[in-house]
Amino acid sequence: MDHEAVVESALKAAEIPYEQPRPGAFLVKLPGQHKLATMTWLTVSDRALHVEAFFCRQPDENHVEFYRWLLSKNGSMYGVHFALDAVGDVHLVGHLPLASVSEDEIDRLLGCVLTYADEWFDRALELGFASSIRREWDWRVKRGESLANLRAFEGIVARSRSEVAGGREAERDRGEGGDEGRSATPGRP
Repeated sequence: MDHEAVVESALKAAEIPYEQPRPGAFLVKLPGQHKLATMTWLTVSDRALHVEAFFCRQPDENHVEFYRWLLSKNGSMYGVHFALDAVGDVHLVGHLPLASVSEDEIDRLLGCVLTYADEWFDRALELGFASSIRREWDWRVKRGESLANLRAFEGIVARSRSEVAGGREAERDRGEGGDEGRSATPGRP
């Protein structure tokens, strides 16, 4: 069976844009709504069809919770799983035995890649990049730039402002941050 021809036929049937930079290697562009494009490699080897899609770069913060969340997803995924590359960036990877390569299976596999990348992208960014998102939001507001592609993260910004405001209220209630509210008697709050 010509597995390369099967992959090409599946991509054409699904009307998915792709390039073939070398024999047996297809770079597929899966369009999404949250993650606007998921670039996915389908590579035919002597033994398997290898699938690899970039998901997001390594997180800036909250590493334990970020990786815990990724690992919790792996057990319920079909055909691919989350993995890290040498620099810590996150990819979806998988292998399909050549005996299983069919147009239907390629369609199912790419559907899974698109679903996982698109539906879980916002949550991954919330967990690993909240501070960067807040800074970007504030910078755009200050400059009058569009917030269109950040709207999904409006909750992060609102929660952050709420937490800051709540912290200020707590400081005032405890009498911290200034002399008002403190007793003139030493040793008393």
